Amino acid sequence: MVCDSCHERDAVVNLTTIENNAVRQLHLCEQCAAERGVETSVATPKHPLGEFLQAMQQQTVPTSTDSGTCAFCGLTMKDFRATGRLGCSRCYSTFEVSMRELLRRVHGGSRHTGRPYRAPQEAVLEKAGTLGELRERLRRAIEQEQFEAAAELRDRIRVLE
Repeated sequence: MVCDSCHERDAVVNLTTIENNAVRQLHLCEQCAAERGVETSVATPKHPLGEFLQAMQQQTVPTSTDSGTCAFCGLTMKDFRATGRLGCSRCYSTFEVSMRELLRRVHGGSRHTGRPYRAPQEAVLEKAGTLGELRERLRRAIEQEQFEAAAELRDRIRVLE
């Protein structure tokens, strides 16, 4: 098929546009598609956070820390900069110095200033565990067609909720 725009080269891009409820198809060569702003090459999308972290890391940390490798997962600082993700929980201790400096640059400090974490109260956890156990027993009672026991369990669940 020949390009609809230049009528010289083979069409490799099919461009479909919808204008005023009318569908219009154009078959374009790579050059004509590029002139219209249609990207013809398939590139792997880059992770924007990774690019940002890489730029920040290059500004703050000398390249001598790039040789560090996590002993558990094998991730390097170069890999982290490329993806923006650490490989495992041990990477935090392996790259602690680099990460502290990076966090200080990104957030303006390395100290947490937000709301503190408060663990759920023991009574809330116990109630949730009891409710989960009762729901499981209710499910089994229904499967075994023990409807009287199921009704009793349903009532106990309603009281706890």
